[in-house]
Amino acid sequence: MNVLQERIRQEGLILSDTVLKVDSFLNHQVDTELALQIGQEFARLFANQSITKVLTIEASGIQFAMATGIALKVPFIYAKKKKAVTLSEKVYSAPVHSFTRQETYQISVSQKYLGPNDKVLIVDDFLATGAALVGLVDIVKEAGAELVGVGCVIEKSFQEGRGLLENKGVQVHSLARIASMSPGQVDFIEDESLIQPV
Repeated sequence: MNVLQERIRQEGLILSDTVLKVDSFLNHQVDTELALQIGQEFARLFANQSITKVLTIEASGIQFAMATGIALKVPFIYAKKKKAVTLSEKVYSAPVHSFTRQETYQISVSQKYLGPNDKVLIVDDFLATGAALVGLVDIVKEAGAELVGVGCVIEKSFQEGRGLLENKGVQVHSLARIASMSPGQVDFIEDESLIQPV
């Protein structure tokens, strides 16, 4: 997505060779038109997969999962990081370590909303170490649902996340794949697989 790459170049704050802030348009203040375009692109890429649910993790993936769900005309679910007192039913859960927050938490999804008849697309804002996405993959597997793939808005391709997912047999599509970055400079991988739907 050229428009996404340009926004990253223009507005992304590269704090180091591993830390990119995109909070002015993606994950604190959200450009809603761009979020909807991202959802439409994920829907296009996975159009032939008969998806029944879109799954993400709170909080930064919610707007993209919702936009994708709207484009696909299916519900989206977000895994909760903390179990609410109102969540009394049985849940699927998995541990996830957050690189940005430097903490481990247990994510959970109610068993009422995910099951063996579902075909699931996971959507998230970033793919870096892959910990959150691996946790979501584990939840889909625990539910007995079919995982059709993972869609990420931005991928730091120089980190291990894609490899972890592909080693689990997961198909990954990222809309902006960063090869390397340093303050004032970001280089993208051009991915031909983004052109054709799966």
